Amino acid sequence: MTFYASLTRAACALALTAMPALAELPVLTIASQAGGTVAWELETIRHHGLDEAQGFRLEIQEVAGKAAGQIAFQGGEVDVIVDDWIWVARQRAAGQDITFVPYSRAVGGVMVPADSPAQSLQDLAGGKIGIAGGPNDKSWIILRAYMAQHGFDLKAETEQVYGAPPLIFQTARAGELDGAINFWHFMARQEAAGMRHLISVAEAAEALGMDPDMPLLGYVVQSALVDENPDLVEAFATASRAAKELLAESDADWERLRPMMNAADEAQFDALVAGFRAGIPGEGPINEDSARVMFRLMVELGGEDLVGSATELPAGVFVPLGS
Repeated sequence: MTFYASLTRAACALALTAMPALAELPVLTIASQAGGTVAWELETIRHHGLDEAQGFRLEIQEVAGKAAGQIAFQGGEVDVIVDDWIWVARQRAAGQDITFVPYSRAVGGVMVPADSPAQSLQDLAGGKIGIAGGPNDKSWIILRAYMAQHGFDLKAETEQVYGAPPLIFQTARAGELDGAINFWHFMARQEAAGMRHLISVAEAAEALGMDPDMPLLGYVVQSALVDENPDLVEAFATASRAAKELLAESDADWERLRPMMNAADEAQFDALVAGFRAGIPGEGPINEDSARVMFRLMVELGGEDLVGSATELPAGVFVPLGS
């Protein structure tokens, strides 16, 4: 028997020995939108075995969109989805016992064409603003509240054009909008295409007394899972943090992820990497005082269409990790 044959047989024997231990690992199933940015972190977890290192196995179920993920989660088909904590608060107020683990603080903002004379939101008066996410988009609400502080009714003074993020991206790129509010990864693409930032939602939020570093997006889990298996939820949060630390520093990991990112060119690729890194939240608990300020704003300007029956931030929205 050759050396290589012996080595192969030994490797197979080792794998077979390890299989029962692997099969005993608890499984956590997450819904991930096909082509979404969350997939970059999840692939990093699986590629480096960060899940198994924390004593569980991550399974990824691709879904067509946000609504499909919510349906799968509410139907018990998956353990975890990604959504914002405003939605979690709305569902808790309606009687669903779910909770939130921070994922990203990346938020959108307003971008304008490179040759736009606009230097502030007031300069968009009389113009068209494209808004991804509809009239109750959280970024749009925060920007409206920010401008109200300055005596400027952003909604009344501009024409709003609503559409899916790719449509807003293409319309803005074609020069058909005076300003565009989009999700962070489409903003990165817009920047790479030559548009420039006018104001970020983080700036507006800070001016309104909110914590600009507060994560809006997170992993949503059933509270029952946290109660019954807190170690599993903590292990997932730890694996998520480890993946972020790799993606914050490792250019090689981004090169490996490049085929998933659908970047049209090097400028888009660089902008997407920078945007993801900028959105990595700090460690530590959510600032719940800041969350209450934001939620009151959502109640005031978004109303029942956005927050349902909730009038205040319900207790238990955020998982007390590390406690």
